[in-house]
Amino acid sequence: MNILFTGARSGITKATIDRILKTNYKIYITVRTNEQLKIIKEQYKKFKNVTCLKLDITDKNDREKILNLDIDILVCNAAVSYGGSISEIPFKLVRENYEVNVFSNFELIQLALKNMIKKDSGKIIIMGSLAGTIPLNFVGVYCSTKAAINLLATTLKNELKLISDKIKIKLIEPGLYHTGFNQIMVENKYDWMDKASYFKNEIPKIKAKEKLMFDLLEKEKLDSIVDEVICAIKDKSNKFLYRAPTFQVLGAKFYNLLKK
Repeated sequence: MNILFTGARSGITKATIDRILKTNYKIYITVRTNEQLKIIKEQYKKFKNVTCLKLDITDKNDREKILNLDIDILVCNAAVSYGGSISEIPFKLVRENYEVNVFSNFELIQLALKNMIKKDSGKIIIMGSLAGTIPLNFVGVYCSTKAAINLLATTLKNELKLISDKIKIKLIEPGLYHTGFNQIMVENKYDWMDKASYFKNEIPKIKAKEKLMFDLLEKEKLDSIVDEVICAIKDKSNKFLYRAPTFQVLGAKFYNLLKK
């Protein structure tokens, strides 16, 4: 069984890879830059079932590398996030957020599906987020990309049912885990907000609320979400949605009930 991970340098995906290294999977570990490639090649040099590749999903030539690989399972994890109010965030950041998180991921998925549809077999695991179900102030652009991913993945699953019951689409929706991604997501907006922002006088309050949220909710251990990703990898059923941690999933459901 051949499995390819994008955005595999760190976080949930790296933790998942490390959990399945000593299995029969042939694992393709891909990262965005040549510098990152050097690092992961050194990390995994002892494992004969691992191949490390540079795969910047926004690069057409990099994306097309997968056409030459026999991939049974594609795990789409590559993502970026830029914070800032919808009212003033530079639109080049909005475009980049959508280019990476949505457009390039689904272009890659289309390429992977070419071979999967030919052989009538395969699985695509897409990393969404609970953030796609709840609007979070000052990271709304990121939340909206994840909402788009959630809907596109659901629609793709429904469409593929018409032509195959052997190609599976799985959606992972992690909550807040301490991988460092969240800190980058909330902090990068201050690069420009500290200089000029409609909300400049509110920045101390915004920072305090963000710190409180992460102190209260962010989980240190990744085990619960890694369990869900591995379940999605192994699961042969038609189960579509995999979420963790439980208390955040329940909180998201409660929020969505209340807003109705």
